[in-house]
Amino acid sequence: MFESIDQTVEQLAAHQYICDRKVATVAFLAHKMGKPILIEGPAGVGKTELAKVTAQALGRELIRLQCYAGLDETRALYEWEYGKQLLYTQILRDKIARVFADIDDLRDAVTTLRGHDDVFFSEHFIVRRPILQAISSEQPVVLLIDEIDRAEEQFEAFLLEVLSDFQVTVPEIGTVKAKTPPTVIITSNNTRDLSDALKRRCLHLFIDYPDETRELQIVRLKVPGVSDTLATQVVDVIRRMRGLDLRKAPSISETLDWAQALVLLNAEHLTHDLVEETLELLVKYERDTQQVRDHVAWLLEGVHDHGHRHDHDHGHGHHHHHHHGHSHDHDHHHDHHHHGNGRPDRPAKSQAIRPPLKPAEPERDEAEGRQREHSARYFGGYRGRVDGGIGEA
Repeated sequence: MFESIDQTVEQLAAHQYICDRKVATVAFLAHKMGKPILIEGPAGVGKTELAKVTAQALGRELIRLQCYAGLDETRALYEWEYGKQLLYTQILRDKIARVFADIDDLRDAVTTLRGHDDVFFSEHFIVRRPILQAISSEQPVVLLIDEIDRAEEQFEAFLLEVLSDFQVTVPEIGTVKAKTPPTVIITSNNTRDLSDALKRRCLHLFIDYPDETRELQIVRLKVPGVSDTLATQVVDVIRRMRGLDLRKAPSISETLDWAQALVLLNAEHLTHDLVEETLELLVKYERDTQQVRDHVAWLLEGVHDHGHRHDHDHGHGHHHHHHHGHSHDHDHHHDHHHHGNGRPDRPAKSQAIRPPLKPAEPERDEAEGRQREHSARYFGGYRGRVDGGIGEA
């Protein structure tokens, strides 16, 4: 059980989840206050993993509802086993025939049939989906509602109703109320804005890419056999890649996959060829692949002397840390000082982590300018023209 923030950090670490005090504070308070946690952030930074590890640390079963487009309350609550009902009907058809043997009137037959509803619409034929499982569980559980931003807003409204009193009604069975409210963890990849009502109901947690020190800790913990030199180089290159304008920046999951692959390839240090050969582990879109290939030399700038430790970059403009309200350079300074990594503080190299600027493309810019001018002339007289589209005046 979570008894203090420090103890929460220790318990999560004991289950191989490295987190800072901000994450541990929210996990601790949510447990003590009985409130849901809403975790937002990029894909692959450990949102789902936090729910799994929380269940392990609390000694509770994890029940997971994976959200998707079209998910409705029925699929989240329960389903009837129609095949099982039909099979039982076929097996019992002789007995059913006897029930109706002396009934000639259709209305009387329907009335008699209704009297037996509880036989075929009972607990025996119901399949409990995740939310009903969590509410009806005899023991407290952790309910993970994963990627809620994939579901429609109507599902959010239903979820709010469930979270308000932890009870649901199944028409044929009745109302089911939780004996012990589950610990609820909701995750979102920020593909759309969630409702204010849901955010008010939950303790909010934003998990971003980790700082350099923490990412190194995670790599060393999760990838057995990785050398300090290789781990340091992997983290440096990944952090630089996040500075590129990629559709999908590599997250912690990609960092770990890459480090594991390099260990399996017996790599001692990173080279240009090695990065090119293993690029598919890091990049998920063809457009991103080409951009990374164009910047491989820059990505490896910090890797010197066949894998000797190099100076780390501290001015990564794309790295948000768990210290909101401060500049990134201040965050880096604070993190390294706080974690006591033994390295003297160095001034931030503000340009080192930023990718080199590509030369302007005057031909394309000029063509786009001509196109805008032509559109303005063509649509200029139409009063319904709104920001490049046809709409109401």
